[in-house]
Amino acid sequence: QVQLVESGGGLVQPGGSLRLSCVASGSIFRIYSMGWYRRAPGKQRELVAVITSGDITNSADSVKGRFTISRDNAKNTVYLQMNSLKPEDTAVYYCNTVPNDGGYWGQGTQVTVSS
Repeated sequence: QVQLVESGGGLVQPGGSLRLSCVASGSIFRIYSMGWYRRAPGKQRELVAVITSGDITNSADSVKGRFTISRDNAKNTVYLQMNSLKPEDTAVYYCNTVPNDGGYWGQGTQVTVSS
């Protein structure tokens, strides 16, 4: 099973940027499609961006043009560059495989967008 450690969250003003990182254990990381998910207060977890093993990316309409997902297979790491952040982006952000059975999640990293 892949183990996941997210980092890079914090408090940022509207319009600001953050870069999240997720380090995954396991030598077969490169074969997985990976995604960044988020859970906002009172809402269900949602998938915001995905990157396949072939580096094809896609993102939710709510973040399209602002968030960019990337990966470095040599470092077993997936990134989420978040620009033009909005208060509604406030959430705990998680990475995980896509799809996944929901049985394992890392601790996540809190992103708070507020003035």
